This record gives sequence, C-alpha cells and structure tokens, in this order.
Amino acid sequence: MPNVHVADVLCGEAVSLDVRAGSTLSVTNTGGGAAAVLTVLLPDQSCFSGAPVGVGPAEQSKLPVDAFDSRQMEALTRARGGALRDGTGVELFGPASEPGALYVTKLQQDCTVFLIAPVARDFVETGGGSHFSVRVQPPAAGADSIALPRPLGKIVDEWRVSRGTAQAYQVRQGQFIQVIDVEGQQCSDFMAMRASALDAGKERYIDSTVSRTMARAAYPLPGLHDKFYDQDINPLLAVRQDTVGRHDTFALACTARGYEERGFPGHLNCSDNISDAFAPYSIERRAAWPAINFFFNSWVDPTHGHLGTDEAWSRPGDYVAMEALTDLVCVSTACPDDVDPINGWNPTDIHVRIYEEDSSITHSVSWRAQPEDGAKLTRHSAFHPRTSKLTSSFAVSRDLWTPSHFDATGAVEEYWACKTAATLQDMSGLRKYDVIGPDAAALLQHCLTRNVDKLAQHRGFYALMCDERGSVLDDGTLFCIEPTSYRWCCGSDNSALHLREMAEKLGLNVHVRSLGHRMVNLALQGPKSRDILSRIVFTQPGRPMLENLKWFGFTVARLHDRDGPVFMLSRTGFTGELGYEIFCDRDHATEIWDGVMAAGAPDGLVPMGGAALEMLRLEAGLMIAGAEFGPDADAMESGLGFAVDFKKDAFIGRAALERNKAAARRRLVGLTFAGKETPAHGDAIFVGREQVGVITSATYSPQLGHAIAMARVAIENSDEGALLEVGRLDGHMKRLPAIVCALPFLDPKREKARA
Repeated sequence: MPNVHVADVLCGEAVSLDVRAGSTLSVTNTGGGAAAVLTVLLPDQSCFSGAPVGVGPAEQSKLPVDAFDSRQMEALTRARGGALRDGTGVELFGPASEPGALYVTKLQQDCTVFLIAPVARDFVETGGGSHFSVRVQPPAAGADSIALPRPLGKIVDEWRVSRGTAQAYQVRQGQFIQVIDVEGQQCSDFMAMRASALDAGKERYIDSTVSRTMARAAYPLPGLHDKFYDQDINPLLAVRQDTVGRHDTFALACTARGYEERGFPGHLNCSDNISDAFAPYSIERRAAWPAINFFFNSWVDPTHGHLGTDEAWSRPGDYVAMEALTDLVCVSTACPDDVDPINGWNPTDIHVRIYEEDSSITHSVSWRAQPEDGAKLTRHSAFHPRTSKLTSSFAVSRDLWTPSHFDATGAVEEYWACKTAATLQDMSGLRKYDVIGPDAAALLQHCLTRNVDKLAQHRGFYALMCDERGSVLDDGTLFCIEPTSYRWCCGSDNSALHLREMAEKLGLNVHVRSLGHRMVNLALQGPKSRDILSRIVFTQPGRPMLENLKWFGFTVARLHDRDGPVFMLSRTGFTGELGYEIFCDRDHATEIWDGVMAAGAPDGLVPMGGAALEMLRLEAGLMIAGAEFGPDADAMESGLGFAVDFKKDAFIGRAALERNKAAARRRLVGLTFAGKETPAHGDAIFVGREQVGVITSATYSPQLGHAIAMARVAIENSDEGALLEVGRLDGHMKRLPAIVCALPFLDPKREKARA
C-alpha cells in the first residue's frame, strides 16, 4: 500500500524511518526472546530521546552504542552538534518476550525513528540474535501527500510527471537520475540523447540492441554490466540502483497507431508525448519512439517467441537510479495505457529526482526474503574492504555482493589452489539462526531429517528441512552450542519462518533468532588449511583443540591468543576438500581476514570466488537449492537420502519419503561427457526421441578434463554406464552423448574432507 512503510531490523542493526505526525508505529518481535530499543530524533533537536514516544525520563535508558552499528546515528547527531552517547531510548520486549509480541504507539510530531536491535557481546559463543519488523501507517491523506523514498543524496531538482504526460530535462555528466514509481505498477518510458551530438546536429540516443548486446542481458542492471549505450557504442548512463529488476527494452513506447488498431482512436500515447516534450530541443518528431520502459513487465516466450506482458512488479516507491556518463537531454513519461494490465488498469504518476555530481549512491538491487517483507538493498559484506581491493567481479548472493573471482588468479587458478594449497572465501550470504530454549531440541527433532538427540556439544551434522510431501525446503548444518542452544546455518530465510510456524503450532517454548549480518563467515578450504590455522588458533581449556576436531566438529577459538577476537571454527565446507569455516562478529571481520591471509602466505593461500566453488562442489557431488532440490523433487530424488534418518521418531515428510523410497521413480546421477562443451541447467536428457531426465547442474572439470553434470533421470535409465544424450538447441537438432556415473565424481569416500 502507498505510504505504509515496512522494515526488518536484524541483530546488531539500527534501522531508521521518517515518520509524519499522527502516524501509527508498530514493532513486532518476530523471533522473540530479545530486546529492542526505540529512539526518536526530532527536526529541531541534536540528541536522540525516547520522550516523543510518550514516556518519562524514568522509563528511558542510555542508548547501547557499543551493541549495534551506530555509524548513521553518530553522523546525524554529530552534524547537529550533539553526541550519540547522550541519547536515550525506550527498551521494548526482553528475554521472556514471546515470538510475535507487539508494541504499538502513535507519534504526534514529524520525526526520524530508529529501532535498534542490540547484540550480546558473547553471541558467538553462547548464541543470540534477534529479528524485529517495523510498520509505519501514516494518517489518511490524498495522493498528493504520498510518501516518496528517502533521498539518495543532495537533490538538485525534482518534479512529478503526471499520469498520461511526459517531461524532458537536461542532466550534466556525473549527476544522477532517479525515476520513481509513486503508487506502484506504473510504467515509465525513458529516453536519453547525447547533448554533444545534438549540438553537432546529430541524434545519438539509447540504443536498446547495443545496450542488450553489451550487457549480455535483456537490460543492464547494477554490477559489471550496468550501462546503456548509444548507436556508436558510447556509454550514456550507468544503472546504480534498481529496486524492481523487471523492465522492457524490446517494445516501442506506446503509439497512436497501436491504440487506433485496437479500437481506441485518439488515445493518449507515450510516443506523441515524448515528441512534444523533446520539441524545444529540436529533436525530430517520431510516430513511434524506441524507449527503455521502466517497470514494464514483459517477457519472450521461449517456445513461440511471442512478447508477453502483465501487471508491473513495481511497488509504491520502487525506483531506478542512474549516473549520467555524459551531458544528456532526457525524457520520462507516465504511461497513459489503461486498456492493458501493464499499469494495473489505472495509470498513475511518476516522480523524477536529479542528484548532484559525485553523490555517494552504491550499486544495489532490491531483495525480499518474503513478499510481505520490506525491501532490502544489496549491501557489501564486512570483508568488502579487503576483497574489493582484489577484484571488481561481484555477484548478488541474496542481499550481499560477493566475489565471483579475483583479478590476480581467476576461477581456474583458485580451483587448483583449493586442491593443492588453500583458499579463503567470503560465505557471509549464508543464513545463521540460533534456536534457543528448553524445547529447542524438540522443535529441531520434529523439523529436521537427522536425529538431533544424538548431537553432542561441539558437534554438528548436515540435515534437511522437508515439507509433508518430502520436498526439501532448505538444507544446512546444525551445531549444538549448548544443550538448549543450537545454531542452524542454512541457505534460506524460509528456514526461520518454518521453524517459528512449527513452534507455534506445537506450543513449544523456543525462540528462533536471526544473527543477520552481524555474524559473518569465511571458508578456509584445501589440504593446507589445518596447517594455516595451527599458526593462529588459540583455544581455552574446556574447548576442543584444533588438532582434535573431526569432520563436522567445532570449537570456539580466538585469533593468536586469549586477547584476540573470538570466532567459531567448524570443520566443514562445500568443496569436498579438507576445510574449515570461521564464524565471527562483523566488527572483527577484517582483522580475522588479515590474520588468516598472513598465516597462509607461506603455503600459497589465495582468496577464492563463487565461480571456482561451483566447479568444486559439482565434482564433490554437493547439491544446491534451485538445482538439485526444490518443490518439484523430494529428498530421495535429489540425491539427499544419506541425510534422512528413518530410524528416528516421526519428522515432517517422513511418510512421503518412506513411500517414495520404496517405489522410486527418479534418481539423481552423475553424467560425464567426452569434451569440454557443457550443458545448461534445465537441458532435457533423451534416450532416442523420449525425454528421460533433466540436467540440474553442469560445469567443466579441470581435473577430469571434460564436462560433468548432475541430472535427475528416470530410474530405468539410471544404472552406471548407461548411455544417454543431452539435447541442445531444440533438444533434437544437437545431442551431447553422456555416460551415467556415480556421485561424487571424485573422492567417493570423502577421504580428503575426513583427513
């Protein structure tokens, strides 16, 4: 809904919201068992206070400035001549708070509200975490007062493009353009002309074909391939932020002819509006304008090649922000189409902002764990100060940018380093949850496929979380921190949602607490990893020593000595090699990175990115969500039967898995190929004319010297040595011969990981 603001606050964070007078603010303790602090900064004050919430001094407390990321609040108070340590707030909830506990208040003044989720100092060793959801409902108001997203920098100019109109404008090189969908599901055609070419009597503007070719995608997005180009392959704009990621570069701006042929003569259209707006700049009039149609939801049908459209994905306040790489003359429209679903059948306004040169607008896309969650812009990991000096190749990992490969090595050299020496990889995109309470084991026993009752302190195991059909919702590693405290390291935020729902359904006394981005982690993998750690790991008496850690064991250690930063060290990994993972507080991230890299220099330690990991995990026969497992296959068909313990008491999905195990229809197998040509995820597998399976993952194996793949095939065609064909092109015009083999492709007994 327009004007309703939703935000999530995780462990160690402080999230701010601009609130209008008369707004209702509600805070939900999503995970339970943790405290939050609410504080307010009024426009005319220099210090944070809990007073605007309606409480007296006795009910307020000093802000826990050392227990959260306070940089934004520090900057705000410093700019006003205040000091953050003088601020106060109101503590909400506490250790006994139930999941879903609610706090509601009404604010009578315009203000900036911060919700703080403090982190416990010992959360790495004993567990912790928190998750709060904040919702602000402003007072009822008309469309003219719809709240826009917070400015990204210093605004030079801004204006509203009313529905069914267009406006042209000039921007200088280095300035930023932000195109905002005010009420959601509203398309906006955009075009930019190179000003220097116009001065020379030429028209050079965004060329969609050139831009798609250079971006290697349907449209540029924040990251390496982020630019719009003109016909001369000169870059015009770079996309810095995109909160939708769904636009169109194929269709023209709507035209008078298009409406006429559908029976709507005289209908307003974007092409005529663009021509009218560009007229003062002596730009040639066109009956049909090529344009970048922001927020227009289109796709090309892969079978028939038809261009399909539907309602836009954009929500109120969604936007695209671009940097002008040269002086430009631009135009933005608010599309008048009310005869198609593209504008939600109800055209609305577009808002445009121009920001000054050198504004600090980071490369980001938007991410939501659940559709109802507030949007989060991708951020840099706590290790970014180190990794960014070594590469500019980053990819999105949920809501983080993580390295794909490093400039000095490249993916193949990193791959070999992991096999012969050691590599260090930022794996902070993993989700970490602490499951705490007297019923923690009972909840996990009900939801996981392994026997939690057999898990001792300082031990972990790999497990699955299934639904009643036996499909895998998530996989991960469960560690026993203490008898009533477990740490679940997994791939999906759905894990926490599922655990909380089951705890409520079963009436269990347990809290599922997110560690958010406060706990970051590294993977140190390779045959030299133990030797490297032996130089820097210090463990207290009572904690397992490094040399005694077996596969899936863990300890709590410190860097160098008893005064060094603390971290959790587990003998786990996702490479198939001997390896360890380090989990630490983000405040200690760079110090621990530096310590590990320095200790590993004599052994040839190098940083590693995601591209090398993909080759390694496939060789090791390790499965991932969206490829080997998902809603269309159960755990047995996903090659994960080894992680299902049928000897334990009932768990979610057991009945379905037992039934399917007894009458299996499909099996996950390995495929080897004669050459380097690699199939793609989703490619069909054939015996003659009949499809018998599908590729789930594939890569080239440097060690084996040929392509390999994991595939789900019919049980009748899954025997080792069976000859199959992978269909390329249309599935029949080209075939890649393949031979079925067992998984993993290398080291079938996992001897290296167990060494």
